[in-house]
Amino acid sequence: MFDKFKPNKLMGHVLTAIGYMIPLVVAAGLCMALGQVIDSDVRNSTTGLGYYLYTAGNYGMQCIVPVITAGVAYSIASRPGIAPGLIVGFICSEIKAGFIGGIVAGFLIGFIITLIKGYLKVPQAVQGLMPVMIIPVITTALASVLMYTIVGIPFTWLSEALTNWVTSLQSGSKFVFGAVLGGMACFDFGGPVNKTASTFVNGLMIDGIIGPESVKFVGSMIPPFGIAISALLTPKKYTKAEKETLKAAVPMGVCMITEGVIPIAARDLIRVVFACVCGSAVAGGLCMIWGCGSPVPHGGMLTVPLFTNPGMFCVALAIGSVITGVILSIIKKVPKDDGSNPDMVNPLDIVAGTENQPKATSSIKDGDLQLENF
Repeated sequence: MFDKFKPNKLMGHVLTAIGYMIPLVVAAGLCMALGQVIDSDVRNSTTGLGYYLYTAGNYGMQCIVPVITAGVAYSIASRPGIAPGLIVGFICSEIKAGFIGGIVAGFLIGFIITLIKGYLKVPQAVQGLMPVMIIPVITTALASVLMYTIVGIPFTWLSEALTNWVTSLQSGSKFVFGAVLGGMACFDFGGPVNKTASTFVNGLMIDGIIGPESVKFVGSMIPPFGIAISALLTPKKYTKAEKETLKAAVPMGVCMITEGVIPIAARDLIRVVFACVCGSAVAGGLCMIWGCGSPVPHGGMLTVPLFTNPGMFCVALAIGSVITGVILSIIKKVPKDDGSNPDMVNPLDIVAGTENQPKATSSIKDGDLQLENF
C-alpha cells in the first residue's frame, strides 16, 4: 500500500511536480517580462497590453506552490490528488509555508488518499463516486485542517526564518551563498540539482527576495558560453560534432536553456562539470555581493534589462564564462576521435533513457527522471 513512500521514490515525486511547474514558471515569467518591456511603469498601470501581460504572469507566479503540491499529490495518488493538491497548495501560499510546505502538503495528501483507498469501504453502488467526490472531499477537508493547525505551522516558521536569513547576509556570507547556488544551478545542466535550486530561488522570489534569481540566471547560461570560449581558445580539443553542437547550444544559452551542452558534457563529464561549476560559483557569488537581482524567473538575456544592476550582472556572467572557458581549455584532453562515428549513441538519448526505444514511441512515467529541452 505504501510502496510509493519508499525513500528511493520520494525524490521522484518531487521531480514530477517540478516538471509540471517549469512550463508555468516560464510562461508566467516571460509574460511578466514582456509586460515590463511594453510598459516601464507597469506596476502602477491599470490598463494596457503591458498591464494585461504582467497581471497574467503575476497570477501564474501565484500558482507555483499549488502546482507543486498538486504535482506531488498526483504523482502519488493519481487523479484524485489534483483537486486537494491545488486547494491545499493555495492554503500553503496563504499561510506563507513556502514551496517546502507545499511539497510536504503534497506528500500529506498522497498519504491520506492512500489510507482512504486502503481502508475506506463503500457500497458497490457508490464506488463510482470515490475518485470524483468522496476521496477529494475527505482529503481536502483533512489536509486543509492539518495544514492550518499542525503541519503548516513549522514550515511557516521555516520559510520566515529562511527569508530573514537571506536578507541579513553580509558580503562574505552572500558570496558563499551565491557560489553554492551558482554551482548547483549548472551542476547537472538542467537536471534535478538545477531544478531543486531553481525551485528554491523561485520560492524566495515569491517572498520578494530577487537576488538569488540572478544567480540562477548565470548558473544556467555560463555552461554554453564558457564551453564556447574554451572551443575558441583550444579548437583542437573539440571534435567537429562538438563544434556543431555549440552552434545550437550558445543561442539556447542566451535564452537560459542549459541542456544544449549535454552532448559535449557527456563525452568528458568530470572536466566539463568541474569547469562550469567553478565559473558559475564565482559568478554567483559576485552577483550576490554586487546586488544583482531578477524580478522574473526566466527569459535569459532578453530579460536582463529588467534586472537590478544589469551591467554588473553582465560583468559577472562574462567573468564566470571566461573562468569556465580557461579552466576547461587547460584540463580538457585532445579527443582521440572526431566524434563523427555514426554508431555512437547520442548522449541526449542516453540521458533520456531512449537510446534503445523506437523513435515513434515514448514511455514516460510520472516520477521518472527526464531531462527536457524548452
